[in-house]
Amino acid sequence: MAGGGGKYRHLGRKSSHRQALLRNLVTSLFENESITTTWAKAKEAQRLADKLITLGKKNSEASRRRALEIFYKPHDILPKLFGPLRERYADRPGGYTRVLRVEPKEKYEYYSVRKADKNAVPERKPADQAPSAILELVDGPKDMRFAMTARAIARQREEGFTEHELTTLNKKKVTQFRKDGVDALEAAVQKLQIRESEAEVVPVLPHSEESRAAQEEARRSETQAGRLAQEVDGLKSAQ
Repeated sequence: MAGGGGKYRHLGRKSSHRQALLRNLVTSLFENESITTTWAKAKEAQRLADKLITLGKKNSEASRRRALEIFYKPHDILPKLFGPLRERYADRPGGYTRVLRVEPKEKYEYYSVRKADKNAVPERKPADQAPSAILELVDGPKDMRFAMTARAIARQREEGFTEHELTTLNKKKVTQFRKDGVDALEAAVQKLQIRESEAEVVPVLPHSEESRAAQEEARRSETQAGRLAQEVDGLKSAQ
């Protein structure tokens, strides 16, 4: 059928290699709850990750067998998928993952001018700088939008500004389906405010590099002052 290949991204790989790549990505995603990869890989892995969470919410024998076939570490991830993640997304109708664009992960790469020459000196050249992205599970401990919203609220409160319209919208998004979302966001804001207030006054420890540099500068100043005093005394005695 003409145009049938446009339904998904082939990622420049044959079918078996593409499936292995996506399985590896979703395994890392459910294990770490956040991964960084290229934009195209993140969008394709997002589709598979959402389907896996839907299988976890069904919590049937058939869904368990299907998930068992996909993950590379099923015995470590299946209890998480059919346990905490199923409870986390029980009331959420969809949108279990989020893709955020970031700067290219690799800006430079090393290569040899002559690959056959073992003695060739590796040189540095710009990498392809493919568009990178962060793929994450929402409403989790590594939810970037939740952290950015908390930081925006803390900054606006510190500067005395009224809450921005975009901040209000993001606040609703990150707390709508999160368990105790409003209280969790307020706790995160309070924690950021405490950290910022503590960072304003940083005590200099006696053995820190700053204190050692200050002490060394004070010693040099005392030495120079002593030398000047001796020169002045010598001039007075000579007169």
